[in-house]
Amino acid sequence: MEFLTDMVTTVPEGTSSAKIDELRSAEAVRAAELAKSGHLIRLWRPPLGPGEWRSIGLFRAVDEAMLREVLSSLPLNIWMDVTITPLTPHPNDPEYHAGHAMDH
Repeated sequence: MEFLTDMVTTVPEGTSSAKIDELRSAEAVRAAELAKSGHLIRLWRPPLGPGEWRSIGLFRAVDEAMLREVLSSLPLNIWMDVTITPLTPHPNDPEYHAGHAMDH
């Protein structure tokens, strides 16, 4: 199953820049691991306001429970508020049609 995620990260006041840098580096490593394992498909950065941290992601998981487990493995998850939208194929999606054309 595929899921669209809207991840907003709010760093607590008073957090040291060293801690922020440490977690951001660890986040990059974990994101690469999730991409390699097939869970993280795409990641976008929408227009941001000053001081705003937000990412839009396309993830794959067996179900939402597994996706939540995957997301909890992200180091910045401790400061993240995530909105999850489950996605189902649209009959007019070009990729959906290409996959079904191969079946026939």
